[in-house]
Amino acid sequence: MINKLFPLLAVLTLSCFTSCKEAKQETKEEVQENLPNIVFILSDDQAWTDYSFMGHEHIETPNIDRLARESHTFTHGYVPTSLCSPSLASIITGVYPRYHKVLGNDRVLPTDDKEGKPAWTASWRHENYIPVIENFKKLNTLPKMLKDKGYLSFQTGKWWIGNHANGGFDYGMTHGDPERGGRHGDYGLEIGRKGMDTLYSYIDLAMEKKKPFFMWYAPFLPHSPHNPPDSLLQKYLPKAPTEYVAKYWAMCEWFDTTCGELMDYIEEKGQTENTLFVYVCDNGWVQNENNGAYNPISKQSPYDYGLRTPIMYKWKGKITPNFDERSLTSSVDMVPTVLDLLNMERPDNLDGINVLDDTERENRDAIFGEIYNHDFNTVEESLKYRMVMTDPYKLIIPNEKNRPGETIQLYNIYEDPYEENNLADSRPEIVEKLKGTIESEWNE
Repeated sequence: MINKLFPLLAVLTLSCFTSCKEAKQETKEEVQENLPNIVFILSDDQAWTDYSFMGHEHIETPNIDRLARESHTFTHGYVPTSLCSPSLASIITGVYPRYHKVLGNDRVLPTDDKEGKPAWTASWRHENYIPVIENFKKLNTLPKMLKDKGYLSFQTGKWWIGNHANGGFDYGMTHGDPERGGRHGDYGLEIGRKGMDTLYSYIDLAMEKKKPFFMWYAPFLPHSPHNPPDSLLQKYLPKAPTEYVAKYWAMCEWFDTTCGELMDYIEEKGQTENTLFVYVCDNGWVQNENNGAYNPISKQSPYDYGLRTPIMYKWKGKITPNFDERSLTSSVDMVPTVLDLLNMERPDNLDGINVLDDTERENRDAIFGEIYNHDFNTVEESLKYRMVMTDPYKLIIPNEKNRPGETIQLYNIYEDPYEENNLADSRPEIVEKLKGTIESEWNE
């Protein structure tokens, strides 16, 4: 009897083993299929006002408008600092600049002589920046975190931290070699301006390997040089007060066009419903009318023209579209929000929250900012401003050493979005309360 049962048991055992193995494979494949591609779209030097969906009378941004309609869109988003290098570093790490130590664009030591020239032209610029890069390589970044889930990560566009691999990217356009012009993007700066083929190739590679991908699309747009296609320039010349403004407006639409090309390619590949899009601008820009420079109330300033940005999250069928004009969010929320959407554990050191979680969002009282010198050294030596943004007030505290003679400023950023009415003298109790909030967070 036992001899007769043995073959049957063997068959049943083999059948069970095969079925269990197949079930495990199916479960693994199902989990793999449920992992969305992740695309970060980062504008460069664009004010929060300069989109048609944000009410600009002349600039046309139909593709970003569409993204805004299909996303949970926060119109009161902020970056913690109004300069590209530290802002981008905060986006990819989820921490404030004083923690990742990328405080500005170029590191200048007290003994360095710039000889009246920009620091980035100096021969010692690269050597000074090496410790910044080496420290950054030790940090946890979103691409590094996503490796555990099997993601391929691609870098295109702006990237200040040397080679793309320093941020944990598997592939990228930026080599970072100073001997070949590596400072803030090198070949990466060509994306968008000279076509999208490299980016498309990365997407194709991920699909060929059947891997979910993380895409960093941070084109050098609408950043200067403002040299838009002539067709766009001619469109805006009759509408703008000067040619300088017309060029900037045209650059904003050029950037929008590339965003449409990226989203259309993902749609053509049948990946829209399996892709999480996140949009932010690294810092603001207000174009001077009579020259090519920016107005000092924008880039590198503590004002909303430098710090405020719409922030959007789109995952078709997973995130309910919502146009949120009240809630405050920060770019440091992007990493924890993405991790929660993937059911991944968040590192303890992150400064943001899952901004799509109603409870977390409603329980947060404030977000913060900190601005340092463009040519920086240490936190103590280079700090210019600290800010706190709440509903409805924003407080700006200048550093006494680096901004002598400047006064504390308080604005109601909902009633006075252009920060024209300083309330510091009339609301001293609010000033003191928010000063305490900044000090508490700074010393935490």
